[in-house]
Parts: sequence; C-alpha cells; structure tokens
Amino acid sequence: MRDDSIQHSEAPAGAAPGEGAALPGGGESSAPQAGEESDTLSALGSDVAALIADARTYAEAEVAFQKTRAALAAKTGARALVLLALALVLLHIALIALAVGAVFALSPLLGMWGAVAVVVGTLLVGVVALLLAARGDSDMLAAMFAQDRDAP
Repeated sequence: MRDDSIQHSEAPAGAAPGEGAALPGGGESSAPQAGEESDTLSALGSDVAALIADARTYAEAEVAFQKTRAALAAKTGARALVLLALALVLLHIALIALAVGAVFALSPLLGMWGAVAVVVGTLLVGVVALLLAARGDSDMLAAMFAQDRDAP
C-alpha cells in the first residue's frame, strides 16, 4: 500500500543525491553529526568495557571453581590412598594368618619344621612367579618407550 500523504521533494540544486533531501516527516537528512558519533563510540566503548568486566568475572569464577575441584580431588585421593593402605595392611595380616594356619595344619603330617619348610617354600615360589610377571611387564614397558634406533 502506498501512502499518498507523504510529499516528496527534490534535493536542492547542486546537492549530492541523498544530501539535503526532505524526509517524509518534514526533516532533512544529513550526515551524522559529531555529537552523534561520539555518543555511538561512547556506547560501544561502554559495551566493550562491560564485556571485558564480564570476561574477567568469568575467568575469576572459573579459577575459583578449578581450585575447589583440585582441592576436592586431592582430599578424595588422599582418603583413597589411606583406605588402600589399610586394605593392604589387612591383606598382609590375613596372609600371615593363612601361613600360620597352614603350618599348624601341616604339623601333624610333616612335623613342625617340615610344615614350615613347605609353607615358606610355597610362598617363595609365589614370590618368584610374581617377580617374573613384573619383569615381563617392565620389559614390555621398556620396549614400548624405547626409541627406534633405525629412525633418522
């Protein structure tokens, strides 16, 4: 729909197109004035300053969060290590009790020294088996991290 009530006027003689032309509201268009430009730049500057302040606040909050998370992880990790150490102590006590019980159980059959020899020998065979398994794992790790000598 066309509004015929708006009057159009021609630009004054010698004016560039769009410069000094009458606007529908009766005003004339003109290039932005210095006050308007400074207001725009001022608003832009305040927006940038607010953005920087928000970014700083976000960074501070993120650092505080990560510090809290690290402290919680350290506390939880320390508790887990203490619990693991207690579990290993209890396991050690249980293995000692098993060895003593095995000696008592074998004593009537083999005599006291024979029972001790069988229990200690069995434990030593277990130690050797575990050491060989650990050596195999360490050899595999060494091979994984060994540098290739043929590479240039």
